[in-house]
Amino acid sequence: MEQEVDKIKTRVVGIDIREKRTTYAIVDIRGEIIVQDYFLTSEYPEITSFVTVLSEKVLEMILENGGYETVRSVGISAPSGNNLTGCIENAANMPWKGVIPLASMLQDRLGMAVALANDAHITALGEKAYGSAHGMKDFVVVSISHGGLGSCFFTNGQPHLGVNGFAGEVGHTCVQVGGRQCGCGRRGCLETYVSDKGLIKTAEEKIAASNEHTLLSDLEVLDMRNIAECCDMGDRVAIDVFNSVGTMLGVGLANYASVLNPEAIILTGDMMQAGKWILKPMRASFEEHVFRNIRDKVRILVSILKEGERDVLGASALAWDVKEYSLFK
Repeated sequence: MEQEVDKIKTRVVGIDIREKRTTYAIVDIRGEIIVQDYFLTSEYPEITSFVTVLSEKVLEMILENGGYETVRSVGISAPSGNNLTGCIENAANMPWKGVIPLASMLQDRLGMAVALANDAHITALGEKAYGSAHGMKDFVVVSISHGGLGSCFFTNGQPHLGVNGFAGEVGHTCVQVGGRQCGCGRRGCLETYVSDKGLIKTAEEKIAASNEHTLLSDLEVLDMRNIAECCDMGDRVAIDVFNSVGTMLGVGLANYASVLNPEAIILTGDMMQAGKWILKPMRASFEEHVFRNIRDKVRILVSILKEGERDVLGASALAWDVKEYSLFK
């Protein structure tokens, strides 16, 4: 009897775990999102219950959309995720402390191969496969949001992870000795000044120090969008807030670029919604502080991918690279 040709599985699962919510999706071999859903991460402060819910929801999605025979593997994006160990390791902004072997926990539940990497690594994979870094070999991706600042860089077309898997942690480089307390336990880290939380802290400090009326004082909630709207209305204190944050970000990126000499730095995350208010002072500060031989030679780009899709696409790209394993062949 003639042997059947082996069938190729043409779908993977991409999972994006963030401080507030976890998004999961089935993605096909062309990078098309077949189906996508989410649940609130914050409702599961205990890791075992989180993994139980995540595995149940992923399994249900798989069974309702083609079944196990169509899905090859799973990729996960998570803060402080280590691609070399498959663990979330001492995540500063997540409820689960210590070392969490998430990839193996989920693989045991789902019965298929699972790969995990930190959110910045995943974002960079998404940008290279589907976004602004497509066709580039040497680039940096920096993601700035409420949770902090993550980064990953590619050299000669490959992500540089470092010996222990923690390369690219520019958010935890010190820019102010004895400065703001960081969730990592140290003081003065870059992300404490340029993340959403850092922006709000800067706004609070400038409101307290200001001798003039500012629209910021009238806001019930201080957040990036509201502060940017005050900038649009010409509020000088609000503009000064973004000038301070953008200047600090420019210094951090200039130091990064001076070491790596990348073709481009690609910016992603919630903070990019502030547009010119953060980008203009950041660019000026970057050019002022970067090594003079690469001044005006590093492209600074804003991601063209949608915030809700980039990291599930990046996680799916990671899933294709893991060796296939299944209990259901």
